[in-house]
Amino acid sequence: MALRRHEIAEYIVARDPAFAAVVATIGPPPARARVRVDDRFSHLARSITHQLLAIKAAMTIHGRVLELVGGDVTPASVLALSVADLRAVGLSNTKAEAMIQLADYVDSGRVRIARHGYMDDADVVADVTQVRGIGPWTAHMYLMFTLARHDVWPTGDFGVRHGWSVIHGLDENVGEAELARLGEPFVGVRSAVADYCWAAVDEVSWL
Repeated sequence: MALRRHEIAEYIVARDPAFAAVVATIGPPPARARVRVDDRFSHLARSITHQLLAIKAAMTIHGRVLELVGGDVTPASVLALSVADLRAVGLSNTKAEAMIQLADYVDSGRVRIARHGYMDDADVVADVTQVRGIGPWTAHMYLMFTLARHDVWPTGDFGVRHGWSVIHGLDENVGEAELARLGEPFVGVRSAVADYCWAAVDEVSWL
């Protein structure tokens, strides 16, 4: 049986007491809810926009993308655009090409977005990273925030690495390979561990 949110928090602290402070302040990890199939493409497209950008800048650019397609980000609406159109609203060339290729792959069925809910995490990652410009970080964000998967460990995310380092009082940010190893005791709930790492960055003043 799946753990309840407060049980997940207790589970994490039991395996690593260093998380006690952030858990006590934040409370249970956020609830995860799967996005309906018709909205998966728009969420994945938004993740492309957010790659390597500060949240505020990414939201501004994605807002312009929304205006460009009349508020409805679908494979058809994106395929009606050119790389130049997307670059004009602030996307890099790589991101613009990735968004159009994603639209093409979803439209043709090469990326099987409607089946992602039935596929395991590794197969979803393999499916979406067929698109040039979509890497592990984007795939992990899609798994966590669109498919609501509970055991995603985005070791390539700077915020997760920094949050882990803050929680554990490290002088330097932990590396990706080391963080992958450190996450092993939390298999099954690593998405929640990532949530707490992000929260630690936001709440750094009290740690």
